[in-house]
Amino acid sequence: MKSLSRSTLLIEYTRRIARYILFAAVGLTVAFFFLAAAENPSQHWVATWSTSNAAVPDPSTFKNQTLREIIHTSVGGQAVRIRLANTFGTQAVTFESVYVGLQNSGASLVPGSNHAVTFGGSKSITIREGAESLSDTISLSVGSEQNLSLSLFTSGSTGPATVHPVALQTNYISDAGNFASTEAASPFAQTSQSWYFLQSLEVLASPNVNGAIVALGDSITDGVSSRPDKYERWTDVLARRLLSNSSQSAMSVLNAGISGNRVLTNSPCWGVNALARLDRDVFSQTALRAVILFEGTNDIGQPDTPTAPLAPQVVPCLSRTQISADELIAGFKQIIAQAHARRLKIFGATILPYQGFGGWTQQGEAKRLAVNSWIKTSGSFDGVIDFASAIADPANSRRMNPKYDSGDHLHPLTHTRRNLSGCDQNLRCSREGNRLLSEKKTKCASNT
Repeated sequence: MKSLSRSTLLIEYTRRIARYILFAAVGLTVAFFFLAAAENPSQHWVATWSTSNAAVPDPSTFKNQTLREIIHTSVGGQAVRIRLANTFGTQAVTFESVYVGLQNSGASLVPGSNHAVTFGGSKSITIREGAESLSDTISLSVGSEQNLSLSLFTSGSTGPATVHPVALQTNYISDAGNFASTEAASPFAQTSQSWYFLQSLEVLASPNVNGAIVALGDSITDGVSSRPDKYERWTDVLARRLLSNSSQSAMSVLNAGISGNRVLTNSPCWGVNALARLDRDVFSQTALRAVILFEGTNDIGQPDTPTAPLAPQVVPCLSRTQISADELIAGFKQIIAQAHARRLKIFGATILPYQGFGGWTQQGEAKRLAVNSWIKTSGSFDGVIDFASAIADPANSRRMNPKYDSGDHLHPLTHTRRNLSGCDQNLRCSREGNRLLSEKKTKCASNT
C-alpha cells in the first residue's frame, strides 16, 4: 500500500480551512422534522449513510489485502444494501470476498454478526473503472446510530483507490491475506483515516422513516475539526436531533461534504466542483427528500489565501481563479433548479464572516455580503439558515464573534453549539403541519 501521508497532509491543511459548526443542527431540526410528515405505507429502502469521493494526486493502492471499514448509520432497518464505487479508478477492481457485520470495538466484530455480501448472487464483484455496484439484500438488522464493519478483500492490485480522504473514522487494513470473514481484530495491523471504495449504505426502513436529507458542503460539513470516531460533525448532531423527534416520523442525514471543495471550480485534491458532483453525491441517494447547500467559502476565499505558510504539495490544490458574486449565485441557482426539478426541497446556508483570516480582502467581503443578501432575500430557496448572522460579532458583522472564534478568525469553536440558542423559534411556521412542504418559505436566524 502506498503512503497515506497525502491524507495526513490534507487533514492538517483543512484544519486551517474550516471548523465544523455543530449549532447548525439546532436551526434545522424543526424544518426537517416536518419534511417527514408524509406517510409511507410499508417498509422501503432509504440511504442511511453516504460519503463523497474525490480524486487525489497520489492515491493509495492495495494488493492481496483486506480493508475493514466502519460505517455509522443515521437510521436503522431490518436489512441492508451496500453500494461500492470505483469512481476514480483507472482499471477494473475485483473484490473476491465482501462481508458486513456489527462493529464490536476497533477491528473486531460482534460474534455471529458477520454476513457474506453477494452481488447478483455472486460472492465476488468486479467494478469497472468509473462505475458503482449495488449489493443484493443482506438480512442484517441494524439500529440507528450503529456502527457496521464492512470488509473487502482483493487478491490483485486495485490500481488507484477511489477515496474519501478525510473520513475522521478509524478504518483498518490487513497484511497479506483474505480476512473478510473473520470477526477478530488481530489480522488488521494498519489503520487509516480515509474510506476506500465506499459510496453508500441503504437500509430497509420502517414506514415511519420518510426519506433522506443530503448536506452538500465543504470541510465544515466534512467535519475536519471533529475528533475521529466521535461523530461530532454538524450532520451527525442533526441526525441525532431528528431521531429524538421521531416518535411519529424520522429522516436520515447524509454527508456530502468534501474538504476544500468549491461550487464552481475543480481541484486536483479536493474534488470536482459541486455542480459536477450533484448527480453522484446528491441526487442518486435512495429516498432523497431534501438538500442543504452550505458551500461558497472556498470559491471566495481560496484565491486570496496566502501560500507562504502552506506545504508546497498543497499549493497546487488551491484555486487561484477569482469569481464574482453573480457567478456564485448563478451556480446556486442551477443547484436549486435541479433540486426543484426532482421535486426536492433545498435549504440555503449563509457564508460565515472571516475578517482577520489571511485570505480576507475587501473585495472578498463584498462578494460574501452580496451572495448572502441574495440567499436571504431572493426567495429561491425553500428555507434559509442564516449561520452568518448567528455567529457574527455584534460590533462588526465582517468578523466572527470572539466568543465563537477558534482563533484563526475563519472557523467557529467546536463548542459553539452550546453558546447558541439556535433557530427553532424562527421555524414556528413548520409546527403548523405540512406548510414547509407547500409554497411557504422558511427563514432561520439565531437570536443570541
